Parts: sequence; structure tokens; C-alpha cells
Amino acid sequence: MEIARSLRAEARRADERRVLVLSGGRKRTRKRAATALEAAEIPWSGTTLVGPEPFLDCEQYPQSQASELLGRTRTAVVLDVHDELRPNALGTAVGAVDGGGLLVLLTPPLDEWSERRDAFDETLAVPPFEVGDVTGHFRRRVVETLRAHRGIAVVDVDTDTVERDGLTDPPPRRQRQPPEPPADASFRPESYAACLTDDQVRAVRAFETLSAAGHAVVVEADRGRGKSSAAGLAAANLALDGQHVLVTAPQYRSAAELFTRASDLFETLDVAVDRDDADPPRRLAVNGGEIRFEQPDSAVESLGTADVVIVDEAAALPVHRLRALLGAPAVAFTTTVHGYEGAGRSFDVRFRDHLADSDHEVTDVTMTTPIRYAPADPVESWAFRALLLDARPTVDPLVADATPETVSHRRLTTADLLADEHLLREVFGLLVLAHYRTEPGDLARVLDAPNLSVHALLQDGHVVSVALLAREGGLSAETRARMYEGGRIRGNMIPDVLTTQLRDETAGVPVGRRVLRIATHAAARSRGLGSKLLDEIRDHEADGIDWLGVSYGATPELVRFWRANGYRTVHVSTSRNDASGEYSAVMLSPSSPAGRALADRHSEWLCDRAAAVLSDPVSDADPDVVRALLRSVDATPNPALSEWEWRVVAGVPGGASILETDPEPFRRLALRHLVAPADPTALTDREERLLVMKALQARPWQAVTEELGFVSQRQCMRTLGGAVERLTRLYGDTSVQEELDR
Repeated sequence: MEIARSLRAEARRADERRVLVLSGGRKRTRKRAATALEAAEIPWSGTTLVGPEPFLDCEQYPQSQASELLGRTRTAVVLDVHDELRPNALGTAVGAVDGGGLLVLLTPPLDEWSERRDAFDETLAVPPFEVGDVTGHFRRRVVETLRAHRGIAVVDVDTDTVERDGLTDPPPRRQRQPPEPPADASFRPESYAACLTDDQVRAVRAFETLSAAGHAVVVEADRGRGKSSAAGLAAANLALDGQHVLVTAPQYRSAAELFTRASDLFETLDVAVDRDDADPPRRLAVNGGEIRFEQPDSAVESLGTADVVIVDEAAALPVHRLRALLGAPAVAFTTTVHGYEGAGRSFDVRFRDHLADSDHEVTDVTMTTPIRYAPADPVESWAFRALLLDARPTVDPLVADATPETVSHRRLTTADLLADEHLLREVFGLLVLAHYRTEPGDLARVLDAPNLSVHALLQDGHVVSVALLAREGGLSAETRARMYEGGRIRGNMIPDVLTTQLRDETAGVPVGRRVLRIATHAAARSRGLGSKLLDEIRDHEADGIDWLGVSYGATPELVRFWRANGYRTVHVSTSRNDASGEYSAVMLSPSSPAGRALADRHSEWLCDRAAAVLSDPVSDADPDVVRALLRSVDATPNPALSEWEWRVVAGVPGGASILETDPEPFRRLALRHLVAPADPTALTDREERLLVMKALQARPWQAVTEELGFVSQRQCMRTLGGAVERLTRLYGDTSVQEELDR
């Protein structure tokens, strides 16, 4: 196949990548793919097939396992999308192709592709919608960009027609000039000789600061810039100096390149290395130092044995783990800016404040020059545009003066977004900031999913705040029954939780809108724009729905934000959210009698079970999170203490009885005050934290004493006694007052 041979030859000459699109019937495209790879002289050992069936003599993964390619490079990747196109698989496949290589895309006829509905579309057809309600805008976008971008050949195999040859006639590859090593470097010269770009030299040089405690390094880069290689060269030097380097990442494959480069440097230096049997290894010991890999949760537990911690693909880890890893003497974070392991800008938003507040002196490095292919690679440009990997909010000056009075609200339809590429990029750029990891699949959902809607505030036409909402509820009796019996119902998160976990089969009857993400431009935060957007959403969405809702990893600040905007807690998860590391809260804001009934009964049920939940599965929750969540419950718990229970409670302030005699009445009294205080000023913040930790969470006295900073356990107990006395006088009747006065 001459076109494949020409594409490969040009790709190799320019050190760039090329795309070969084979469109048409399934059998013909598969047959042509084999012919193309043979003509391009690409060995099967350098090829990966991503598709449903292994029709080529090479390794094969279904699209659901395309992530196996992360951190690897291949000469060719064949992506078969006849059955489905998973956007994440497309992005991963593109990223795995090396300079001089080919991405071979097998598609249905391009003019028909966007009108077809495939297996990925079925995931977007959340009840009560059906697959026919899903649009094909994302695939249409892919087709349009394939036909418009440089370096992409399109062949119709049914008619044997070359629509585009994809040849760009680029200048020959310029020989890379070896970067200059720093004159005063402390790492070994061979480390800098192994660097391929000036960016890598700067990154390795920054890692030198980790030789001393109290330093942190942050390296941000797009994929293929060599950040993991730089970290590997640095880790090798630190180990040679006797340091114990602990490496962690979401998966080992993310850090495999680090160990490979460290091993290569040891070999160059002819140093004897003790290594494990893994390939690449997970532990390298040399000169009394070592480099070892551990999963993130284990790494946190092992900080005491490490001199330096290197966190690869840090943006894909929850913030609470990143904060815990700051406990290392010296620490480095590498993260992808535009990629599939995580979003570097989100890393900045969610974690930078914690890093700045730490005791570490921070060195920042940004790497821009690609290593695996030439800087002008047209395939990277195509992937960034097609998948919006480089989408970003508008520049600061254009929205810096935005206030709730100057902005305008707009409900953005898919047609609006498709008609204005700049608007789409600004919207998606802000949505990236609203979540720790935004993937290509999220773009497809925004463009195609029938249950999603987008609202935005604009300042002179530029997006300053955006929210993504999902329609939920309004489910048929059959669907609700299936959900109640444990069946998975896509896209109905709040009805699902209230139905399956809380056994409310009617929770799926009311119709709601769940706020999936909400974000305000960094240049215009803390001005009430988020609240303004929620008000506009309420005004424009309230007709025809019963509730607005949200579910998120709870922090005191976020809970207060949602409470101030009329949302009330109806459920708290009993395990931490994998993404945020926090306990998730479900909050509702009713907009109809049916929505009010739903919120009321779940608020009451939450009060009924809160004491038991807090003393067992949620006993380690931050007391300020607990205080904020309880204060956001729209109910008034009845402590319902018996005469005897009131006597037990009243005996604590004077020391005649102790809390451990019967903790239950103390829990009910604490819950009454923390949810609906008769006098919000009756207790100090510290006393409320003490009430949460001891009365509700049943933590040991010594642990509570230390965490709340009491000088002794006796003082802690006396403080609790004083708080109990005030609550007893506040909520008890005359007889209880008399008991206290005895």
C-alpha cells in the first residue's frame, strides 16, 4: 500500500507522526490495515491493536483496556472503532505512537459514522433517555478534524479512493543539538549527558535541590516531554549518594520509565546494582541508597523510611494523599498538563495552596519541548484540537472586572458550543478546573449526552463561570424496581444512592438536576459569581423539575458554599471518595412539593442514623466537616431523653457521672444542638469540635486531648462537662435544671 509507505517514510524523515484513516466496511479496513503495516515495514513487535478482536499478529487490547498503553511507546497503534469509539482510547492511542510511527484508524464510512450509534453512545443514554436520543456531534468533530489537519491520510477502502494523502513535505529532521550541562552541577556529568533537551537539563538541575531536606520540586509538562526520564536520572544520583528514594504513582506503569532511566544511568556508570526480578524493576539498591516503588497508600505509611519522595503523575492522586506525602523530608511532584493521567491545571487549583503552606521551599519547572517526536508534530496538534486537550479559560484581563452585576447568564445549547469554537474551549477549559481529572470522554458527554445541560455567566462574551448539570430521576416503575434490587442504572447518581443505600424506592420518581461541576475563573473568584450562577440555574431550570442537587467531597468551605445557596444535606457517604479523599455529601434544594417531600424524609432519616454512622464508619471524619454537614441538615432532631437519661447527662458537669456510663443520650443531645441550635453561640468552635469527636465519634480521650490541644486529659474532660451543662440548661426542662443545681 503505497500511501502507507510514503506516510511512514515522511514521518521518519521529519521525526513526526502520521495518521492513516482507513474508512469503509469492517473486513476491508482490517485487511488493508495488515497490508499498510507491511508496506510501511513496521514489525508486529512494534505494533499494538486496540479493538474488539485480535485480527493482527501483534499484541491486542480492547478499548476498555487502552490505558495499558500509558507510559509506553509503539511504532504503530491500530485503533478499530467500528463497534465503538471511546474518546479516552483515541487519546491514549495517539499518545503511545512514537516519532516516525503511524496511528492507523479503522472507521465506518466517514460520511455515515456520526449518524451511527455505537456501544459508547449506549453509555450516554442514561434513563429515561434511549440511545436514539444521543447525538453524534463528537464523532462529527473527529471526522471534520481528520479531514482538515495536516499529516492525516484518509482512504475509502470500499471505493479504493484516496481522499487525502496526508503528506506535508516537511523539512528533514534537524539533528538535535546536545544541551549544555550546568557548569556547577552537583549531579554526575553523565546524568546531563543523557538529557535530550534543555528542558530536561533544567528539570534534572531542579531535582538537585532534593539532596537537602526542606525542598520540593514541581515539574509540569505535556506527555512525551521526558519528565519521568528526568526524575529517573535524579533518583539515580540521589541513590548513589546514599539517599532512600521512595517513588509512587497511581499505577506502577506511570513510573516504569523512571526506573528504566535510573537503571540505564547505573549501567553507564558501571555501578553494581541490587535489583528485584520485575521488568522494569521496582527496587534498585546501590551504594547504601535505594529507589523503590510503592502504591500511594503504602507510600504514605512509609514516609519515615524515605529521604526523598517522587510522585509521578501527581494530578491523578487525591489531594489528601498529596498533602500526606508533604510529610517527606524532600518531595517532588511530576504531572501532566494536557493528558490522560490527570490535568496539571487542576493540580494547581486543588493542591498548590497546601504546597505553599508547607515548610518546603518550592522549585517549579515547566517542560515544553517534546522528546519522542519533533516539536512541529502535526498529529499532536490534531489530537489537542479534536479532543480539546489544550482547552483553557480565557485570559485573566478579559474577566478580571467581572461581578454579579456585570455578567450575563446564558444556557448554552450544543448548537451554541458547536457554532463557536472559542466559546467551547473556554467552557471546557473551566470544566477542566472543576475536577481533578477531565478526560476526552467528558468532551463527548458535553456534546452528545441527552441528559446534560450547560449554564454559564459571560463577561463581554467571555466565560467567567460555568456549570454542568445532569437530569436525574423521572424513572419508570420498572427502572426504579431494578435499581431498588441492586441493578446499576447509569447517570442517576442521587436517585441511585437514595434508593439502593437508603431503601427509598420512590426516590427516583421526582425529576431533578444534579450539578456535576461548577467553576469560576481564577481571576474572578470570591465575588459571588458561583452563587449568581446557581441563582440563574434555579430561575431557568426550576419549572418542570422537583429538585436541584449536588454530590461532592465535603470540606467545610464547600459545605458552607452550598448551604448558603439553599442546598441541604440528606446523605453522607460511609467511605471516602476515591477522587477527593473526602467523605461525599449529597445535598438537595427542593423546587416543588414532591422535591420537598423527598428532601424532608431523607433529612429526618439522616438525623435518625447520624449518631450511629458518626461513631462507626465516619468516626475519622474532620470534625469541622461534620459540624458543617450537620448544620446543613434541614430538620430539628428530637433528643427524646428519658427522665433517667437526663439525670445521667446532668450528672456529668459536676463529676457525679461519666459519659461512658451511657453515651447514647449525649449523642442525641449533641446532635440536637449541632443540627438545629437553639442558641448558635452557646458553644465555642472548639467545644463543638470536642462534642463531635467525643460524644458523636467516640474517639479515645487521649486522642481528642492531643488533637484539640488541651494541656491535659483532665482539662479536656472538664471542658466537655462545661459544654454538656450549657446544652442541658438550653434543652432540658425545669426538673433538669434542678438536677444540675443539686
